[in-house]
Amino acid sequence: MARRNYTPEFRSEAVRLVQESGKSPEEIAKNLGVAGETLRIWIRQHETDTGKRDGLTTTEREELIRLRKENRVLREEREILRKAAAFFAQEINKTS
Repeated sequence: MARRNYTPEFRSEAVRLVQESGKSPEEIAKNLGVAGETLRIWIRQHETDTGKRDGLTTTEREELIRLRKENRVLREEREILRKAAAFFAQEINKTS
């Protein structure tokens, strides 16, 4: 099954519907055409973002992803520079 991306507004509205309607997440999910587990995940994340549950907030998760990517790029760049330095050191030794 293809993965669908939902807008933050859609997610917020779905969570609000669960909180205000008194219906189960499964009922709301079925009406919205969303998997029940997906809606439960959105509810848990909303609770984390509002401080009702421990864990990483959405902002913290986004920052962590960004920092991990930046760290990976820096490691790759460092490895390239290390190899270039070794190559040029060999070239200098050959001409000396």
